Amino acid sequence: MTSPRHALPAPEIFKAYDIRGIVDTVLTPDAVRAIGHALGSEAVARGQAAIAVGRDGRLSGPALAGALADGIRAAGVDVIDIGCVPTPLTYFAAHHLGCDSCVSVTGSHNPPDYNGLKMVLGGQTLYGAMIQDLRHRIADDDLVRAAAPGALRSADVAGAYLDRVAGDVKLARPMKIVIDCGNGVAGGIAPALFRRLGCELVELFCEVDGTFPNHHPDPSKPENLQDVIRALRDTDAELGLAFDGDGDRLGVVTKDGEIIYPDRQLMLFAEDVLSRVPGGEIIFDVKCTRKLAPWIRERGGKPTMWNTGHALVKAKLKETGAPLAGEMSGHMFFKERWFGFDDGLYAGARLLEILSARTDANAALKDLPDSVSTPELNLKMNEGEPFELVGRLKQTARFDDAQEVITLDGVRVEYADGFGLARPSNTTPVVVLRFEADDAEALARIQADFRRAIESVWPGLTLPF
Repeated sequence: MTSPRHALPAPEIFKAYDIRGIVDTVLTPDAVRAIGHALGSEAVARGQAAIAVGRDGRLSGPALAGALADGIRAAGVDVIDIGCVPTPLTYFAAHHLGCDSCVSVTGSHNPPDYNGLKMVLGGQTLYGAMIQDLRHRIADDDLVRAAAPGALRSADVAGAYLDRVAGDVKLARPMKIVIDCGNGVAGGIAPALFRRLGCELVELFCEVDGTFPNHHPDPSKPENLQDVIRALRDTDAELGLAFDGDGDRLGVVTKDGEIIYPDRQLMLFAEDVLSRVPGGEIIFDVKCTRKLAPWIRERGGKPTMWNTGHALVKAKLKETGAPLAGEMSGHMFFKERWFGFDDGLYAGARLLEILSARTDANAALKDLPDSVSTPELNLKMNEGEPFELVGRLKQTARFDDAQEVITLDGVRVEYADGFGLARPSNTTPVVVLRFEADDAEALARIQADFRRAIESVWPGLTLPF
């Protein structure tokens, strides 16, 4: 019997880099089943026979992963269920199991009532038009209806993942560290991984709990690192690592409580990788510090600024063959010695490998070049307005004393003593702003220049700086 047409899922869940929405409001099992059927149909078109499916620790995960598997199998594509694992283990499964395709059912660092899908087909991360194409398949009923459903089987890849990382990463000395998993899915494997590497652990919130009862699992926000800072103060641990809700992003805190943001982490990673890959290209997104490119050049590397977004960075990594890439959000992509996907756990392991060879890990981190800077600031607007505002800035705004205006992804204005950035988020209706300067006076001047420019193209906004 031919299965009936699917109801069209809500258009707003089809985001730039993934599918995401509020569970049982717009992201329903029926919607995910329809998306699974479209994804399975696209897999058939690409000659893909099987898709690995993993899920994070959210309460809605089992039902949505089951609906996804039903949809994929309706197209005659096999599903390999790898259970409740971090997103990087789902990516790893695509390599390890030889299927080259996977889906992680994850809400990442979003609130507990969200969930979503991060999708890879034939080694390609789906983003942009490829995600919209799934919606068009459902709308047009352009779906493969197989005579018999694809097979469903289970696989456990955690042991193989631990073996692979522990076989690759070697610490020069034992280290005592704090790890904070924020009750995200990384808690199910991070303690075992870092013990395998020879670490003594102070564990914070490593019990997987999809209600996130302690703090939000987003290490890019300083308020979510306060427990790590306290644990470093109260114990003899020398470093703190924190992971986001699905384990693909890393946060780092020094012994004395300083947060080492990802663009400075990338300095250490670049120095290490370039010692083995002379002249290698290092990719970073537009939100990163202006001190990163000179650091890479001084070590013989080729710095490449690129668009923000894990899928976009992965595509650039594949295109260029670069050995390393990183984003200000905390996604790190190692192609040298690894597979090129973003993995907060592996990034943490590589960081420990570097720091274990130093007598003072705290000093090694604090000695990295730094500036006066703001965290990401969000200007909330209505849907569609952030793109319009940034478009107006590109067309008509004038910036005093600007040395260069970069319009790769939003508007990044380089000054002699700092930079300012305004870019529309691809995931939420906000303009992301970030500022950096050599001193507080320069920072204030650059912010004033941006305030004037924004007010000239869109008066009346309440700016977050």
